[in-house]
Amino acid sequence: MSETRTTCPYCGVGCGVTARRDGDLVEVRGDAEHPANYGRLCSKGSALGETVGLEDRLLAPDIDGETVDWPRAIAHVADGFKQTIAENGPGSVAFYVSGQLLTEDYYVVNKLAKGFIGTANIDTNSRLCMASSVAGHKRAFGADVVPGAYEDLELADLVVFVGSNAAWCHPVLYQRIAAAKEKRPEMRVVLIDPRRTETAALADLHLALRPGSDAVLFNGLLAHLAAAGAADREFAARHVDGVEAALTAATGYTPARVAEICGLPPGAVALFFDWFARREKSVTLYSQGINQSSSGVDKVNAILNCHLLTGRIGRPGMGPFSLTGQPNAMGGREVGGLANQLAAHMELENPRDRDLVRRFWNAPRVADRPGLKAVELFDAIHAGQVKAVWIMATNPLVSLPDSDRVREALAACPLVVVSDCVSSNDTLKYAHVALPATAWGEKDGTVTNSERRISRQRRFLPAPGQARDDWRILADFAQTMGFAGFDFASAAAVFREHAALSGFENRSRAFDISALADLSDEAYDALAPVQWPFAKGAAAPTTRLFGEGAFPRPNGRARLVPVTPRSPRSATTPERPLVLNTGRVRDHWHTMTRTGRSARLSQHVFEPYAEMHPDDARRSGVSDGDLARLTSANGEMIARARISAEQRRGCVFAPMHWSDEFAGSGRVNALVAANVDPISGQPEFKQTPVAVAPYAATWQGFLLTRHRVRLDHDGYWALGRGESHWRQELAGFAPPSSWEARARAWLGEGEEWIAFRDPAAGRHRFALMTGGRLDACLFVGDDLATVSRAWLGGLFAAGRLSAKDRLALLAGRPPDGRADSGPLVCACFGVGQRQIDAAIAAGAGSVEAVGAKLKAGTNCGSCKSEIAKRLRPAASAA
Repeated sequence: MSETRTTCPYCGVGCGVTARRDGDLVEVRGDAEHPANYGRLCSKGSALGETVGLEDRLLAPDIDGETVDWPRAIAHVADGFKQTIAENGPGSVAFYVSGQLLTEDYYVVNKLAKGFIGTANIDTNSRLCMASSVAGHKRAFGADVVPGAYEDLELADLVVFVGSNAAWCHPVLYQRIAAAKEKRPEMRVVLIDPRRTETAALADLHLALRPGSDAVLFNGLLAHLAAAGAADREFAARHVDGVEAALTAATGYTPARVAEICGLPPGAVALFFDWFARREKSVTLYSQGINQSSSGVDKVNAILNCHLLTGRIGRPGMGPFSLTGQPNAMGGREVGGLANQLAAHMELENPRDRDLVRRFWNAPRVADRPGLKAVELFDAIHAGQVKAVWIMATNPLVSLPDSDRVREALAACPLVVVSDCVSSNDTLKYAHVALPATAWGEKDGTVTNSERRISRQRRFLPAPGQARDDWRILADFAQTMGFAGFDFASAAAVFREHAALSGFENRSRAFDISALADLSDEAYDALAPVQWPFAKGAAAPTTRLFGEGAFPRPNGRARLVPVTPRSPRSATTPERPLVLNTGRVRDHWHTMTRTGRSARLSQHVFEPYAEMHPDDARRSGVSDGDLARLTSANGEMIARARISAEQRRGCVFAPMHWSDEFAGSGRVNALVAANVDPISGQPEFKQTPVAVAPYAATWQGFLLTRHRVRLDHDGYWALGRGESHWRQELAGFAPPSSWEARARAWLGEGEEWIAFRDPAAGRHRFALMTGGRLDACLFVGDDLATVSRAWLGGLFAAGRLSAKDRLALLAGRPPDGRADSGPLVCACFGVGQRQIDAAIAAGAGSVEAVGAKLKAGTNCGSCKSEIAKRLRPAASAA
């Protein structure tokens, strides 16, 4: 087996992996030499080998349901764009792309749109996660720059997580910090989040502030730092503008007032302020809880203000640090991936920058005004102003706010082109043209992680069917449109042009990788991870920026931005009294087109859920495990209720991963209003007023099948993969007159049926057997919580069932007291709740002891907080 060093395609940590292929099997391990992870991988990265393959792949171009060849597909799209532009102008066409693209893909599509078609109507799903950080960085620093490096997180004496559940969303970085804290117990960790997330397990202090009040907290911190003598007046005088204006805006935000507005204990606020003032080596890690707000840019600047005032930037162990959500959100921004940017961090509205790019590209026209940001773009499609859109590697019908309106927009759009690697998702249903793209493992190019480190993604699988790299599809399209300058021979050629542009007439731009502009194909293939800037002639890349000032603003100085905290755009009402907060779960990614292919990643959190405080659940009439209906002014969803005292009162949390491919009414973003930050255009995903009520189904059940079955069922359903089978949880309002007839209609006739019926109690169980093997089973009733889906699922991997297993089958639990692992906790090693409880009962009294016995928690560590929770009852009993 040959081994290929490449980069994980999930979050912005940018972990290095090694992939080994043996026939159809792919084994993935952490790359011990990659400086982002040094061999560590999270549960998603560890399962990458299970997500490759040709199942559900788009393998040939398709026009309105007809399979065609590439020349016809490209000509069709080119004719459609040409006609639309001729009749309505360049502003009538648009591209919507993704942080899943490689930098080379991103570069070609931006060059095409902004330099040759002449429209800036190209935006990216990074708008949904990083745009507020981009705007905040540019206001403060003059450029979109994360100034620090990952090693700063380990060197810091104070690490502050703000709106970040890093334990689940950036687990490798979280475990690096946990390891550093274990070596230096004096390190302090603070979590600022309305929820007590898994990240709180590492925190010495958790500030469960009122949703949306982050700017108040950091304004208070800024005022305290000035009053406590923690400001670096020399650094500020030499390198920072706007200090007095920012301090004036923060006047009056005393610890007592901050505590009152944020809904926090005054002592906790004072302690946080004191820790930050006394510890120079402070790092503030922030993510979507800050960015996804209608005042996200101001929140970002409130954080940056505190670091600039104290000079805690660009030196080891200190600085503000934006945790990127996607693997190449930063790489996309390097090439102008957002609608208000030009390539190489140049400004679309700057005439000099436009002229520079025009001359470098020899472009016939360069867009001279910002294009439509993501939400604006789909509003324009809905209004008929944009008549042709090309969507690449993303699923906006699930990920955008007010997603039912996005569906209406695409349904009415005259030309929808979608490039993707899957054959079916919510967005592809509305595509007139579907183009098969290569997937991770088949692509060649680069990505840039959260610490500005460029890494290679390398091909180790052949492109299946007619699938092509995205940059190649775009280059062929550009040439068919009649544009010169797109005759790239390889991804390496695209990268060289990108690197050369970064250094072209570069007098002050921070982004510069011109030292890599002359790489040969062989050197590009062997490129080791490298941080930017790395200008031509430099002895080495730059690890940190701004420690000595030299900010890329015209006067070389940073800027403190006065912040006036604002309330969320939508407020709760008596009819909608709860604040909905959306986010991620540990083992799934985006809309599950990749992680949904892995059985073990589908087991930890199987269904859409809504987590509520017990007091809110009582008022809503919902109990733990019930199905609940969440409604907002925009839409509704159905989810499984989880009741937890670790959820703040007045709030409800629901994950964003479920689409119409995996659940009925599971799209949480159908509830979210399209309120955006006025500067960044980033939507407010964390502040939706909702009501919660019971989903009063008259029956509930579940179905396990050897093969995926698409049911004709208009009630609740959630679908996921198991080992050798598929699982569907079901509920509805009108039970059939005959459950046996319904089972046969859903599953077809088989060789042997086994049945149990108790109509008076509403309990029905059926199993379909073929050749002594289990093909399907359907359970309906009100007693399903005691039925082991894990054990039943394991029967599909068996051959002919034993007599005991056949007898136990409809009971739904193992015979003879056979071990049942229970719901999954550790995805890396497949360890369930009951196994952990048994180890604890046998004397494993710590997370480490459970790990030594079962290996749970010893790989990525993402499950350690759950193991700790299961230890608490045992400790209380003792």
